Amino acid sequence: MNPWICACLIATFGALGGVVNALLTDNGFILPKRVGRTWCPGFLSNFLVGACSAFFSWAFYGAGAGVELTDLSQRNVISLKFSALAGAFLIGVAGAKWITNEAEKGLLKESIKVAAKKNISLEECEQMVAGPAGQVLKALQNA
Repeated sequence: MNPWICACLIATFGALGGVVNALLTDNGFILPKRVGRTWCPGFLSNFLVGACSAFFSWAFYGAGAGVELTDLSQRNVISLKFSALAGAFLIGVAGAKWITNEAEKGLLKESIKVAAKKNISLEECEQMVAGPAGQVLKALQNA
């Protein structure tokens, strides 16, 4: 198979993994935005990070690592197996999850700054922390 077709398939499955990560988070399909000093990636960034993570993993450690792109006289034939596509999907989910976790960590740090200035009862606090990081920050800002 042509190396570029393989690379596109790997990146596509990684991007699908990024979309699945966006579905698994409580944020859903939000667009990238900045909340305070924290950048929230949104589903487009999950899509791109998933695709890039899968491609780089395949290019560094998979069948793509042995492809010589500068020698056009050789026929580069790559075997693409289902395991490579499944691995690309999982790498896409993991890469997108990493960037999502970093954003949520930043949102929770912002929440701590807001909470330090408020007098909140234990019951209100328990209700606030039950949601995702973005909702915790909004609830604290509105309290």
